[in-house]
Amino acid sequence: MKLRIATLLVGLTLLANAALAVGISPASATPGNAYFDNSGRDDVLAGGVKMIPITTPRGTFHVWTKRVGNNPKLKVLLLHGGPGATHEYFEAFDSYFPGAGIEYYYYDQLGSAYSDQPKDTSLWTIDRYVDEVEQVRQALHLDKDNFCLLGQSWGGILAMEYALKYQQHLKCLVISNMVDSIPAYNDYAHKVLMPAMDQKQLAEVQKLEAEHRTSDPRYMAILGPMHYEQHVLRMPQAQWPEPVTRSFGHINEQIYTLMQGPSELGASGRLLNWDRSKDLHRITVPTLVIGAQYDTMDPKYMASMAKKLPHGEFLLCPKGSHMAMYDDQQVYFDGLIGFLKKMEAE
Repeated sequence: MKLRIATLLVGLTLLANAALAVGISPASATPGNAYFDNSGRDDVLAGGVKMIPITTPRGTFHVWTKRVGNNPKLKVLLLHGGPGATHEYFEAFDSYFPGAGIEYYYYDQLGSAYSDQPKDTSLWTIDRYVDEVEQVRQALHLDKDNFCLLGQSWGGILAMEYALKYQQHLKCLVISNMVDSIPAYNDYAHKVLMPAMDQKQLAEVQKLEAEHRTSDPRYMAILGPMHYEQHVLRMPQAQWPEPVTRSFGHINEQIYTLMQGPSELGASGRLLNWDRSKDLHRITVPTLVIGAQYDTMDPKYMASMAKKLPHGEFLLCPKGSHMAMYDDQQVYFDGLIGFLKKMEAE
């Protein structure tokens, strides 16, 4: 035992010396003082929170953001899914990003729980959301020397659309758990996911959908073990992490149904025909595509997306599903942080 401890100590000493030689803190799990430097920040009083005014065709509203950390060379803005979910399910990032010295921003899109929730349905379009993200970027003073945009699920659609219009402001991009085509997503659901389900239960779910009874408790009672625990977050729902259940509990159902549609087995609504598969090659900033083996999104399709991107990389989470930041957490964050640290060094 003493020999093992001595060997371990020697190894740690050599590792620390090597880290110091290239300018990396040996205590990489503990951010340095610079990470907590709030000099010149106007959000210190509120602990990093800012309510940002957003100009829309229907007036000015406010969205909620919160900064964590300080890193002039790397700032990540997180785009949550839904549409209409919240930043809350991203809280797992608190276990990893501070230790890596990454500055990051939580953000509830307009209509989501922490932000204003106007009722005008004309506001819920992709173009208006993209314009909102650009206003948030400007208010947070993010630019091409430090700004990385990470979008997960619906946030991935928003991230792709933002990059296609405003990539001159980006340092890098992360597309997490989202394909570049809703028709392709629906095709995978019908040809791969649904045939693998219990067909009697699937028929009952489809009957409830056809009768517009998706609010019936029976609907989610069937979909919970058959779909959510298989393809959304691969653990019993009773064990889902609290930030996930909190975020799902706060979802704006009106926006979600309008954009995504009422069915949990595919997308419809205003996103039905969304397809950027032929435009992805125009995104020239370094981009990480993150897919998962059990996701509602085809992992092979997501791998092919990375090949369309001139500077694309692909990360597969082999144990993960749609929320791989929870059910394949170590692979997800090791790959993501590795990519971001490369970007920081450039």
